Amino acid sequence: MARYTGPTNKLFRNYGVKDLSNRKLVSSMKQQPSGQHGAMRKKLSEYANHLKEKQKIRLTYLVSEKQFAKYYQAAARKKGVTGTILLQILESRLDNVLFRVGFGITRKQTRQIVNHGHVLVNGKKVDIVSFLVKPGDVITVKSQSAAFLKSVTELIDMPCAPAWMTTDKAALKVTFDRIPEREELDPEIKEQLVIEYYSK
Repeated sequence: MARYTGPTNKLFRNYGVKDLSNRKLVSSMKQQPSGQHGAMRKKLSEYANHLKEKQKIRLTYLVSEKQFAKYYQAAARKKGVTGTILLQILESRLDNVLFRVGFGITRKQTRQIVNHGHVLVNGKKVDIVSFLVKPGDVITVKSQSAAFLKSVTELIDMPCAPAWMTTDKAALKVTFDRIPEREELDPEIKEQLVIEYYSK
């Protein structure tokens, strides 16, 4: 899969992606887009706004262009609000679930934890980061990996377990209780722009 390997702070400045490099962004970080002419004010076209929001969501969840398009198509086929369903699918990815409950400092780290086979879902090893967790699924850590994961969780000094999951950090156990509601997700994401982008 094609992955972005450049500076993550540049993504924050260009798209507003907040949690790729760290949960706590430096307050003094420049807010204008990167590059020599980044500070120049320029009104974006309607298409550019749609594209920028799509890139922001895609890069936030570390999803490739092809994967993101598949998620959109899957959301469009389901009954309900397509934008909300799209975000719910992204939130159900195994790497994102681990990130949300604080089993990794960044999504990149939780991807690596999954890829290296440290995680069990309902007692079975899962090493696919895009695995979609379902309500009722129980995520645990292999006993051989417990010491490593506990050292990671100790580095995170903020509560980050969302309301739709039950977390036992001492036992390194997560229960995915339910699909999150839209109001529980990032209010700064404008998924309607993504729908308009794919509708053209």
